[in-house]
Amino acid sequence: MKLYEIYFSPTGGTRKVSGILSSEWDCGKTEIDLSDTQADFPEYQFGEDDICIVSVPVFGGRVPVPAIENLGKLRGNGAKAVLVAVYGNRAYEDALLEVKDAAVSAGFVCVAGIAAIAEHSIMHQFAAGRPDETDRGQLLTFAKEIRKKLEAGEVPGGLCVPGNHPYKELKVVPMVPVAGEECISCGICAKKCPVGAISKENPMETDGDTCIACMRCISVCPEQARRIDSAAVEALSNRLFDICTVRKENELYLAE
Repeated sequence: MKLYEIYFSPTGGTRKVSGILSSEWDCGKTEIDLSDTQADFPEYQFGEDDICIVSVPVFGGRVPVPAIENLGKLRGNGAKAVLVAVYGNRAYEDALLEVKDAAVSAGFVCVAGIAAIAEHSIMHQFAAGRPDETDRGQLLTFAKEIRKKLEAGEVPGGLCVPGNHPYKELKVVPMVPVAGEECISCGICAKKCPVGAISKENPMETDGDTCIACMRCISVCPEQARRIDSAAVEALSNRLFDICTVRKENELYLAE
């Protein structure tokens, strides 16, 4: 048996949740980054004895397109999948169902689903510091439960998770990060952008139509030279204040 952490994590929150879950297994581990879209994404093959923790962020109640596209290039071959949708304390809507559908289509057996909370990637005051110690304890306990069932030879099927068909319309938050005068044109943002929205020749140029507002360019910039419009962030924060300030808890689903 081998454990694979498969994630799309532009700012690190999704990867953090994945790491907590994977720490319960003491076997060999391999990480696969679904955001590696600027090269030819390899066609990974898995086996029935493998465990795959598939973690994606939630953007407006959906899964980012490049994450779904690269997940579709994997070959599950009956590998067991633990599905994780990570959101910033607003709502995950159809995202967990969407990643489940993609995993099933790729040949995985979905044994568990988790809607987990992490600090919001744009409005950091929402779910600040999460996953916290309470989250960590809950996630580890659930991981133990999953592992116990699998090691006992119990392979549950028919995972049911919330969501709707058809999925809600995917709408990208219209917040395109721009480079300020601190930019030294090092090109790290262009290299790390999961959709190639930043010019490699001139990193100060960003294609607003291609950008998915994942905020990776801001998180990887060594000069902290990239930012989004503060007035727009404040307006959005005020609009979502009521729904995002009440603490939401992780939701855990285990196939029967």
